[in-house]
Amino acid sequence: MARGKDIDGSMSVPTFYGKELRWKREEAGLSLDAFLKGSFYSKTYLSDIEHGQRRMPLDLAQHADRKLGTDGFFERNCESVRKARRTGHAEYFADVLELEEHAREIEEWDPSLIPGPLQLPTYVRAVVLAAHPTYSEESVTEKVEARRKRAWLYEEQEAPESWLVLHEDVLRNPILPPGEMAEQLAYIAEVARKHRRSIPQILPRNSGAHPFMMGTTRFLTFTDAPPVMYTEAMYSGQLIDDPALVSQYSKAYGRLRAAALPPKASLRLIEQAAEDYRNGKHPDRLE
Repeated sequence: MARGKDIDGSMSVPTFYGKELRWKREEAGLSLDAFLKGSFYSKTYLSDIEHGQRRMPLDLAQHADRKLGTDGFFERNCESVRKARRTGHAEYFADVLELEEHAREIEEWDPSLIPGPLQLPTYVRAVVLAAHPTYSEESVTEKVEARRKRAWLYEEQEAPESWLVLHEDVLRNPILPPGEMAEQLAYIAEVARKHRRSIPQILPRNSGAHPFMMGTTRFLTFTDAPPVMYTEAMYSGQLIDDPALVSQYSKAYGRLRAAALPPKASLRLIEQAAEDYRNGKHPDRLE
């Protein structure tokens, strides 16, 4: 069979692994369809793995070893490849990093912090040091750079559409000096108005009981796969893919959005809070 366009295996551990997978598959004379026979994965999914863009699930690695006679090579190394993808991020976030690259839409709830890809370097630094006060400067810098690389989720035209619900506390309880907090909030407003990939809503403090009185929650919707939900605490995260449970949480998220201020009013509120901080004034609470 004809060989595909060459993959630069020197780019990263995942691309090296993916290149080896494709070389072995083509050496065996197997097309994508023929290789995948007996598995539950699509040609697009496999192609992404071969180009280092998705991780290799354990069951597919085992399938590859059986199909290609590679004596457990892909099973032994798939976890190492997975770890290599998470540079600058927690291990429990590795799967989400990959999934958000293929998402069609992302919906998020943040009760106390600005979403990671919208955090400017000073904000990221404050959050990282609050959770990990003993980190070296090198580790903090790595975290800051890794988080800022995800800004594409809100700035690029091909990024997923995003709906964000933020608690009013995100505006009223600053974790930065007034000038830096003003810059951070102004950036959120600028991204929403200029790039139009995200719609922020503010949930008022006086909204009473509401769904998701818990940690950060994200819903990711795909064109070619079922939706998933991710919830995160300070030092842990959980990806939920059970269809019934995801559907239940999604309905609750709809009620949360209904309890929040409308998008236009929310955006004006963010901009007003930024202006207040810029003028040395603490933003007033909603009554």
